[in-house]
Amino acid sequence: MRIVLLDDYQGVSLELADWSRIRGSHDVVAFRDHIADGDELVRRLGAVDVLCIMRERTPVMRSLLEKLPSLKLIVTTGHAHASLDHKAAMERGITVCTTASSRFATAELTFALLLALARQIVSQHNSVRAGGWQLGLGQDVRGKTLGVIGLGNLGAQVAGFGKAFGMNVVGWSQNLTDEQAAAAGAKRVSKEELFRTSDFITVHYKLSARSTGIVGAADIALMKPTAYLLNTSRGPLIDEKAMIAALTEGRIAGAGLDVFDDEPLPRDHFFRTSPHVVVTPHVGYVSRENYMTYYRETVENIEGWLAGKPVRVIKA
Repeated sequence: MRIVLLDDYQGVSLELADWSRIRGSHDVVAFRDHIADGDELVRRLGAVDVLCIMRERTPVMRSLLEKLPSLKLIVTTGHAHASLDHKAAMERGITVCTTASSRFATAELTFALLLALARQIVSQHNSVRAGGWQLGLGQDVRGKTLGVIGLGNLGAQVAGFGKAFGMNVVGWSQNLTDEQAAAAGAKRVSKEELFRTSDFITVHYKLSARSTGIVGAADIALMKPTAYLLNTSRGPLIDEKAMIAALTEGRIAGAGLDVFDDEPLPRDHFFRTSPHVVVTPHVGYVSRENYMTYYRETVENIEGWLAGKPVRVIKA
């Protein structure tokens, strides 16, 4: 059988799990590059039987599935599969399996971005590398206000980090209660108050039709000129044009971003060059421990399916 792994950016998919039993009997291919062109993707996939996708890097929708008549199994890493048309896969008799995912990695990266912004870590690092020394003034986070949009699993973890660093934590989401906020160590406030009073605002929401643009131009306009905006969830949760305008005009101090409307981020994008933005290339979930789980369970899914006992199958 032909087994293809897509978007193996780091080239580690075949190293972090034991593929020996599968590779001994089947053709296993891993592509490191992102194949954005649909026709080229179909050509590269060929007569694929098993398709392994990394999160939501490559959309697998009905239009693609219809061009892959030999496809029988899809394994997607992580719990979420918003860019996978599960209904279309089921209609074509394709089995879909998932894997477990870290519940900590993204929250840790979020706070790393927050600290990088507060202490100017990137610009200070670049100064030393260029032969210079100190420049500018960083700031303490203790005593500052952290506003968390969405106090679910990840948002609650970030709120906990903020409390550990002595921050005042406030939270808002569409259905948040006082009790839920208190359980996360935060105070529930209105959306307007959160944007008006917070020094750092971080977004932790699942992307949906309801949440797209949940941080809009009117919200950003309420922010203090010394405040920072962070997003490690999904790019479209924030109105990108409004954020860029606020950064360009100096209406907010900066942003820490791991996710974008268009990924990979275009080479000429504003975020690549703005001195007020710290960017990472959607690596919130990219840790050795998490990848080991992803690929180990990918192998288990394939082996189980080959034996007629698929595991972690997405039900209808």
